[in-house]
Amino acid sequence: MSTQADTNIRFEPDEYSPTSQTLGVSAQGVFLMLPAVVLIAVISVFAAYEDEELLPWAVFAALVISGLITALQSAKIGRLGGGHFLMTAITPHYIAVSVLAIEEGGLAVMATFTVLSGIFYLAIAVWLPLLRRIITPVVSGTIFILIAIMVLPISLDRLGEAPEGASAAAGPVAALITLVAMTVLAIRSQGMWKLWAMPLGVVVGCLASIPLGLYDLQGLRDAPWFGIPLGDLPGLDFTPSPSAWALLPMFLIVTLVQATKHIGDAMLIQQVSWRRPRAIDFRLVQGSISANGVGMLLSGLAGTPPTAFATSQTVSIIHLTGVAARRVGYFMGLMLVVVAMFPKITSLLSAIPRPVMGAFLLLAIGLLFVEGIRIIAKVGLDSRTAILVGLALALGVGLQNQSILADLLGHPWGTLFGNGMTVGTAAAIGVSAFMELTGPPRRRLEARLASSDFSKIDAFLKDVAAEIKWDSASTQRLRSAGEETFLSLLQTGEPKNEEAPRLIIRTRSDNGKLEMEFLAVFEEENLEDRIAFLEEQVETVDDREVSFRLLRHHASSVRHQKYHGMDIVKVTVDGS
Repeated sequence: MSTQADTNIRFEPDEYSPTSQTLGVSAQGVFLMLPAVVLIAVISVFAAYEDEELLPWAVFAALVISGLITALQSAKIGRLGGGHFLMTAITPHYIAVSVLAIEEGGLAVMATFTVLSGIFYLAIAVWLPLLRRIITPVVSGTIFILIAIMVLPISLDRLGEAPEGASAAAGPVAALITLVAMTVLAIRSQGMWKLWAMPLGVVVGCLASIPLGLYDLQGLRDAPWFGIPLGDLPGLDFTPSPSAWALLPMFLIVTLVQATKHIGDAMLIQQVSWRRPRAIDFRLVQGSISANGVGMLLSGLAGTPPTAFATSQTVSIIHLTGVAARRVGYFMGLMLVVVAMFPKITSLLSAIPRPVMGAFLLLAIGLLFVEGIRIIAKVGLDSRTAILVGLALALGVGLQNQSILADLLGHPWGTLFGNGMTVGTAAAIGVSAFMELTGPPRRRLEARLASSDFSKIDAFLKDVAAEIKWDSASTQRLRSAGEETFLSLLQTGEPKNEEAPRLIIRTRSDNGKLEMEFLAVFEEENLEDRIAFLEEQVETVDDREVSFRLLRHHASSVRHQKYHGMDIVKVTVDGS
């Protein structure tokens, strides 16, 4: 792991950012998210509900839930919250299946299936340790690239939109002015001006849109200044028709795709929020997934589209402002809830011309695309992972532009699998699962994290080396790496009671390398971080330093993944 510092980060998640700057970044996030939330709510109402009277309630509920979950994402309340600034908004990915559910059984059935999807989403957070071999960084990076490619046409379509009577060139001109302004401000601005690079670019685009005739302010004139719209909750219906129940698997498939993406999102936010790279804390990933699961439950009860991470916007703000403090999430969540009570404000921001918002999306999509490439490049590509990435991208992009599966499967499955994002993600997960299931067999040993069990572990590793016919030098290196890993774990988490923690060791050999996987239960310290930063701690007097240095010497790589209730240390040793 590289320890090179990212000097662009001015405030890390646990640092106190000044209130003035926190308000500035929070306002920027609200400014950027609000039009998207309102737009998705409007599209959902007209596509799924076909009842314009539901629109005020849908917009209000979507903003309130987005605000609450954005704040919850920044928190660490038990196993809820990811402890990082991560904006959350409603997602359009459930619109297609929601329309089908409403046609089959009404709004209550759609709400019921959304709630059940939320429960499934919470279960995925619990099962995350079991999914770690399938949802790998390569899979996550591929999904980021797919998302960027899938969303790009939406951005480009908006660039040419213009109201009746406006010139055909008005949209592209306004978009170009917006894009140039944001780019120049983002690259050349300093200090507080950098915090407002993207909003100021949008303001410049809006000002340019006025003489071009792109504004429609009728909705702003009709909206009241303050008010909380009243709406009837859809309720839940657990006795729909069999044809309606047949749609539940479709909801769960979309939820699994969303969860796969969100795991990568939560990992990405941890990577971009700190000055120095850190090992991923999968407990916080689980907390992020659980928090969004709560958002999905609330969305189902309120009858609005489910929540999802606004990763591209969050990454854009962190990169452009250097502020990743958790306080931003709290402030922004509160702002969204307050803004929801002022329809005039939501109408003003939702009136931003589509070409201007399309230009903003274009920049955000570009940053997301680069992050996907960065994740894959960090892990590295071999012949097998290259096939995974290539196949997923080819299927996702190809089927997004061709209705082959939609025509073949017909209604209703064709609607779901006609989506390139779904097919591409399913392909990435499928290839990853195939590689895991058909890989070399694993050997397993169960022991206790106690000194008395070390001889048992050493004998197990010696037998493994003999089975794969390693020479004496490689065997000794394997046994030494196993010993230092065991000692490091033992010293990191000394048992607090008489019963030693359970320790499971799995091994797998492939292409001259042997991977050891130690599964145990610990508290705070991450061995991967400790090993990565040894050079900065040469004066330390910690006795564990010897084990950490020896482990780094014997092993070619060390990865430490921390989950709730489980720690997993992966050690790879080269042999011959």
